[in-house]
Order: sequence, then C-alpha cells, then structure tokens
Amino acid sequence: MLGQAFHLRRSDQRILVGCGSAAAIAGAFGAPLAGAFYAFELIVSGYTPASLAPIGVASITGYAVAHQLAPTVPGIILSQVGTVTSQDIVIAVALGFLCALAGIAVMRAVAVWDTVMSRSRLWLPLRPTIGGLVMGLFALQAPQVMSSGHGALHTTNVVTLPVLMVAFLFALKILASVISLGSGFRGGLFFSSLLSGALGGHLFAAAMNTLVPSLHLDISVYAVIGMSALSAAVVGGPLTMTFIALETTGNLWLTTAVLIAVIVSTQVTRELFGYSFATWRFHLRGETIRSAADIGWIRDLTVGRMMRGDVTTVPVEMPIDTFRQSYPLGSKTQVIAVDSEQKYAGIVFVADAYASLDTPADTVGDIIRYQDACLLPDMNAQDAVAAFDRAEAESLAVIDKADTRRVIGILTEAHALRRYAEETDRHRRHSIGEA
Repeated sequence: MLGQAFHLRRSDQRILVGCGSAAAIAGAFGAPLAGAFYAFELIVSGYTPASLAPIGVASITGYAVAHQLAPTVPGIILSQVGTVTSQDIVIAVALGFLCALAGIAVMRAVAVWDTVMSRSRLWLPLRPTIGGLVMGLFALQAPQVMSSGHGALHTTNVVTLPVLMVAFLFALKILASVISLGSGFRGGLFFSSLLSGALGGHLFAAAMNTLVPSLHLDISVYAVIGMSALSAAVVGGPLTMTFIALETTGNLWLTTAVLIAVIVSTQVTRELFGYSFATWRFHLRGETIRSAADIGWIRDLTVGRMMRGDVTTVPVEMPIDTFRQSYPLGSKTQVIAVDSEQKYAGIVFVADAYASLDTPADTVGDIIRYQDACLLPDMNAQDAVAAFDRAEAESLAVIDKADTRRVIGILTEAHALRRYAEETDRHRRHSIGEA
C-alpha cells in the first residue's frame, strides 16, 4: 500500500511540474494553449484525461495573472504579419529543413565546447568565469545576446532590423548560447532558440528575395516560421511551437505554414540526430533518456526490485561427478558458479552436466555459460531486457558491483517482461484516471 501511494505521489509530482511549466510559458508569451501543450509534450509526455484539468487550469491562471500584472507587455514583438500565400507553405518545407540542420549544429557545438572545457583541466570555477568574460565582450557589441533572449523578443522588432545587423545578431547569439552552456552555466535553449530562429527566418527570406526577387517573401512571415521551426528542432514539442505562432499572431494560414515547417524540422532532427537538447545533455552524461516518457516509473522498475534472491552457488572447481550427485535431473534447472574468491564465474545448466557424459568435462568450469553476461541491481527493466537480448539468455545472474562481482540474485527474461508489462498497464490506467 505504501509503495502504491509513493508511486501515485511520483505521478502527481510530474503533473505538478507540468502545471508550473504551463503557467510559466502561458504567462511569458501570453499563450495559454502553448503553455498547456508544452507540459503535455515535454513534461507529462502525452495528453491524458488525468492531466488535462490541472494543467489547463494552471496555464489559464498563469496567463490571467501575468496579463493582470503587466497588461501592456505583449508576448513577442515582430510587427504586423503579412499575407501568407500558397508559395509560402511550400517554401516553409525548405526553411524547416534548414532549421533542423541548424538546431543539430547548435546542440553538437554545445557538446564540443563542453568537451573542450573539460579537457582543458581548468579549475572548475574558472570555466564559467571564462564563459562570462566572453559573454561580456559579446554584450558590449550587442546587448541582445545577454540572458535567454526572451527580453530581446520583447523589445527588439526583428523584422525592421538591417540584414547585416540580423546576421551579426544571429551568429553572436548562437555563439553566446554555445559558450555559456558549454562553460557550465545552467539553463537551456528554449528562449534563445526562439530569438535565433526569428533572426534565421529573417535571413532566409532576405536571401531568397535577393536570389529570386520575383518571390517577394514577407520577412515577418518567415521570422515566425523560423522561430517555431528552430525551437522545435532544439527543444522538441512541435505542437507547442505551432500554438506559440498561432496565439502570438492569430493568423491561421501562417499557422499552417508553421506547422509544416515544424513537422519537417522535427522529423529531420529525429532521423539525423534523435534527441532534443535536454535529452542530448542526459545522453552525454551516460543516461539513456530519449524523452519525458523515460523519466519516472520505468527508472524505478530496477533489476534489484525484480530479481529473486534465493540463489544456489557452486565452486567452479567442483568435479562434474560431484555436481551430478548433488543436483540430479529435475532438481534444478541452473546453478550459479563462483570462483575461489566468491566472484561470479558463470551459470551452470544441470542438463549440460548430464549431456557432458558423452563429452570430456572434468569440472563445473568446463560447462559454464554466460561468463561475461550479468546484471547489476540498479539497471532498469529496459536495460535488463537489452542485456538478455545481447547474451541470448533466458536468465542471468545479478551481481552487486562490476568490480566485486558478488552474486546477489538471479532474474529471468520472462519475469522481467511480465513485470514491465504490468507496470506499463498500471501506468496507462493511472494516466487515464482509472483507479
């Protein structure tokens, strides 16, 4: 009962985090739909009846409070958006593709700079100091590169800036984001990707108008498309970025072009890279998280919780005849062999001991299997199933640590799959509000 209550509290905690995120996004951008879908896509990892009411109420409340406290501050300043034509919807595909490549480049650049700083062997507090110094030099040239970029979207009319200034800000903001995050500053790329995307969309439209003057692309339209497409590549949440465009412009045709660009950007990023920025950072730290769905109950369903602790061990030097006398056919299916230091050596199948009557085998060590395949107690169910697949085994021993290799239990693949299916079903039922 206590375990079930703890499980429910963890699930509710995810919804509470989603509520806070939804309210913050709704208040910052004046976009309650975008705030709600941010929580659904990136925090809760899905739309569920159980999360609809609390997240929806939190998003609307966040918008209402922000609007009451600062009624004159709009979410994003771009200017009046022009007319969207059928050619814009087609060209949005190309911009979405380019935004995906730019997003992947930015995420990899952060990892490269992080690696450079780590290999420099600098005293740890010096790394953000160096990053801050570089950021200060950038800010002397363009104050818009400071902070996350949300302030620049509030106060800078991206559409009316000269092209050279836009190009300068675009390059400088990306470099600033890479250096600050790679130097150890906390945060992400959500707001900065919005600003960079708007600047990138401006550059794209200006370049296309120069190369093909007959297109007459509206810069304001492509600023919004680039803003959403680049953010979708870096942050994820395609519907979130689409609703930001819809709620900040109120233009349905523009939202259609944004949706197409966002879909292309998200799919290209998924195929070529596979991660959003947050999951990429976890991946660099050795985690296997690919989305919000991997955080929560699946990480609590560990080998240590699923294994059976009553294991039988035999010394690896035991003569095979003695083993047959101790374990006749039908008594057990398998026994774990250990060496002279009580470290895991492998698994002995009783059937193999009797099959060796026709082949030379002096000790248990001659017939052991899976010497190099075993499980650790902190592995989750997904890692365990992957280990079974790699070893092509139906059961594996569980050891305490990789260096000591003390046997603490055994786990079968069938039991791991059954427990995984049970937890999946329980999580599904809780998500849709069933008891």
